[in-house]
Amino acid sequence: MATNVFIPRVESLANSGLDEIPPEYVRLESERDDHLGDAIEEEKKSDEGPQIPTIDIKGLDSDDEAVRKLCVEQMLDAAVNWGVMHIVGHGIPAELIDKLREVGTRFFDLPVEEKEKYANDQPSGMIQGYGSKLANSASGRLEWMDYFFHLMFPENQTDLSIWPHYPSDYVEVTKEFGKELRVMATKIFTLLSLGLGLPAEKLEAEAGGMENILFQMKINYYPKCPQPNLALGVEAHTDVSHLTFIFHNNVPGLQVYYDGKWVTAKNVPDSIIVHIGDSLEILSNGLFKSVLHRGLVNKEKVRISWTIFAEPHKDNVLLRPLPELVTDASPPKFGPRTFAQHVRQKLFKIKEEESPAAAK
Repeated sequence: MATNVFIPRVESLANSGLDEIPPEYVRLESERDDHLGDAIEEEKKSDEGPQIPTIDIKGLDSDDEAVRKLCVEQMLDAAVNWGVMHIVGHGIPAELIDKLREVGTRFFDLPVEEKEKYANDQPSGMIQGYGSKLANSASGRLEWMDYFFHLMFPENQTDLSIWPHYPSDYVEVTKEFGKELRVMATKIFTLLSLGLGLPAEKLEAEAGGMENILFQMKINYYPKCPQPNLALGVEAHTDVSHLTFIFHNNVPGLQVYYDGKWVTAKNVPDSIIVHIGDSLEILSNGLFKSVLHRGLVNKEKVRISWTIFAEPHKDNVLLRPLPELVTDASPPKFGPRTFAQHVRQKLFKIKEEESPAAAK
């Protein structure tokens, strides 16, 4: 694959020995708050503040009704008040997660010129592959991050020709992880559905079911940065997905916006971070919170994160508040739209025609 637009690889910049980042990576003054800084230092400073909740979802399978009820209540509270949580007891073998980390890291250990063979072509719409983000119209700034992006699941819709051919076990490991994550996703949907007072299977079915929920994986590579107080690995945003799953190489960097300030995620062993995204916020009629978040960088260590977006099919699923959650006291906060329409509204700031609520 080749790109017609030159996009500098952040890895190459970081390895060039520069002491100052190029001006196009320097964040706007409005973004440089008290919590924009070196991710490692910010994590240390966050010890005394609020912490992202941790939920053990093994409780869903307990024979004890009180344990099951507590698990549902904890999930509901996190989805409503935080929009993000650390999930433990998820059932995905630690050995498989380690293997996924290993194959992704080995790919990014390749020389940049080898990774360029997988380069995507964003202007033409070829977004799968190796890339670096183009300037965003909102800020005009670049992010201190390279990435590899591809559809992970379901298998019958993936294009293996786009996946890395090195290391040789990348495909096998990634396929297996996708299957395991799909099982975990059903558990999350079940807990959230029960929390809303709906049948266990209701929310996942409305989200698209097994056939229409796609898992898109983005491996983010954040090189060491000489001026982490001026840069962002990922600028502040909410995800368009139903759910987003994140794990990393134990280097901090994720910040979420909670109670009027940025909270740096701590490293919780054996956990997977789960975000609520826009699509699930719409289905819940705003009860669930699509969390605003961003990614910091640091001077000392390369950070790699694996982010998997559980998204509805772009056209086959209608996103609108579930009728069971709409009342006279709680009218619909969002107009109906397909996923493709929602993405267009968000990217181009198009106002909704069906509802007075502005597109997120």
